[in-house]
Amino acid sequence: MNIARHVALIEELCFRPFPAEYGPSDVGFEGPGHHVAVLESEDGAAGDPAAWAVAVERLEKNRDALYEALAERWEEVDPWNLRTVLLRTAREEIPEPWAWLAARAGVAWLWEARGTGRWVAVAAIGRDPEEEPRLVVVVTETVPP
Repeated sequence: MNIARHVALIEELCFRPFPAEYGPSDVGFEGPGHHVAVLESEDGAAGDPAAWAVAVERLEKNRDALYEALAERWEEVDPWNLRTVLLRTAREEIPEPWAWLAARAGVAWLWEARGTGRWVAVAAIGRDPEEEPRLVVVVTETVPP
């Protein structure tokens, strides 16, 4: 993992214009008001329970290492429990990209990036053993639910 490269990409996304429509981007995908970048991916781990579990654990460690770098920049924060957001989707409309993230990750680190008007969430995608584990960053102007 290259923390400096990840931090540089996150900082760039905090100022990159948002697109008018949903679609792929050079780092993942994006839509009105948000960017989602795949920082790391564990290709081939989906469908193999042992490999998947090891991959998710590694990506969670990398998520937490990235937290240390971003906490120095912005501030220390408590983990954000996305399970509660996922439960809320059953009875209320959760805006994107938060509904997407809650459906795929259990915990994220979340900051309001000072001076940008944007929110940054870093999460390890690892809820579904049939989906490739990934370390992602969400940068959005949508206030978290």
